[in-house]
Amino acid sequence: MEQGRRLAVTAWVLGPLGVVLVIGSVLWLRTGYVLSSVSSESMRPTYDIGDRIVAERVGVDEVRRGDIVLYTAPERYGDLAVIQRVIAVGGDRVVCCAGTGTARERITVNGKPVSEPYVHEGVANGGPPYTATVPEGRLFLLGDNRMNSRDSRSFAEDHDGTVPVDTVMGRVIDSYVMPMLLAAATLLGLLLAIVGLVLGITARGVRRRPAAQVALWPQHF
Repeated sequence: MEQGRRLAVTAWVLGPLGVVLVIGSVLWLRTGYVLSSVSSESMRPTYDIGDRIVAERVGVDEVRRGDIVLYTAPERYGDLAVIQRVIAVGGDRVVCCAGTGTARERITVNGKPVSEPYVHEGVANGGPPYTATVPEGRLFLLGDNRMNSRDSRSFAEDHDGTVPVDTVMGRVIDSYVMPMLLAAATLLGLLLAIVGLVLGITARGVRRRPAAQVALWPQHF
């Protein structure tokens, strides 16, 4: 009976611990991160078609210039989530472009040229010049492949092409450490829950096993 009791205690520890670990990890993944894939060439060479990305959910006040964000704009792109780079935030003025010639063009934000080593083939615009003043609470976004990107430049009639910051689903991150740890924690939780269940069933069987019969020697008087 002592063995059954020990198995039962272990089962009651491992089982609930595993369930809590699974629920907590899954909730953290679902509420903290967004998994998606790139569906166009607009972010080449940074991301290409088919690349898997992880976006970390952030508050509207945490989005910064230079961030690559995943956002939605149904009136422009339908049901697709779009990945683009934040060029300017509320209150900024964007002018394109300073310098002459494709290789020397530079976008300026609030009068300061922006260094963009990530743009495809070094082309900062690849189209007609433009200016935009970003309203508060909105973002001006461009793809890194400026010669093949349908971004804020294509919707100048709608708030200078900007989008509300609260449409951002998350900021794309390069490190997958935390999501991988959470996935591993989910698997560990499942394993613990299964082991706890097996031990619980085993403990029940042990405790139901009939006690050994002890033969008594006849007493002689």
